[in-house]
Amino acid sequence: MSTSAVLFNVGRLDYAQAWDLQHRLVEERVADRRPDTLLLLEHEPVFTVGRTGQDDHWKDLAAEGTPVHRVERGGSVTYHGPGQLVGYPIVRLNDHCPGPKAYVHRLEEVIIRTLADWGITGRRVEKLPGVWIGGEPAEKIAAVGVRINKGITLHGFALNVNVDVTPFSRITPCGIAGCLVTSMAARLGRSADMPLVRRQVAEHFGRLFDLDWTEQEPAEALLPAGVGGGGGLP
Repeated sequence: MSTSAVLFNVGRLDYAQAWDLQHRLVEERVADRRPDTLLLLEHEPVFTVGRTGQDDHWKDLAAEGTPVHRVERGGSVTYHGPGQLVGYPIVRLNDHCPGPKAYVHRLEEVIIRTLADWGITGRRVEKLPGVWIGGEPAEKIAAVGVRINKGITLHGFALNVNVDVTPFSRITPCGIAGCLVTSMAARLGRSADMPLVRRQVAEHFGRLFDLDWTEQEPAEALLPAGVGGGGGLP
């Protein structure tokens, strides 16, 4: 029997606000004041650097005008921007998976099944979290980077739907030298319907995690203007 959970289908949200929102939702989940929750949203242009990020993966970015945030998720540097669907699951890990590796594998499966709905074959590459398409060299179409805090997940995945992938050329994506980045639009030769992709991601997530969604709008109090967080870099 599926467990009741909350889906927040947010529009476009500043990264610092989303970082702050995640942490408040995590604390509520830790205290059992809320059920498992999935945030689906897009970000304004931003680069984020995870725990394994090295300076030479993203040097000189801060001087170029796009915000850069150091965060506690796994992985190195990546880009978020309009047209990319970002998912932040706030779930109790042990209720769903035996550990972080199995959790990452399941997030990848959500994306692989969503891509299949569009006739795109996604696959895994050993030791490189995320979802890839094509032969060799494979192209990365989705990134996965997570954090477990007090048994609750935060951060998550980013699927390149219609996003302009040019900014990825300014970094070493995910710390992988020579990494090629693509999008659903590039593979399809046309824009993908973002609302439909959102619904498909939510449906596949619900099935794989055995969750029954109640869609809600985040309370205005959860999204205060000008919230800091995420350790913005100068």
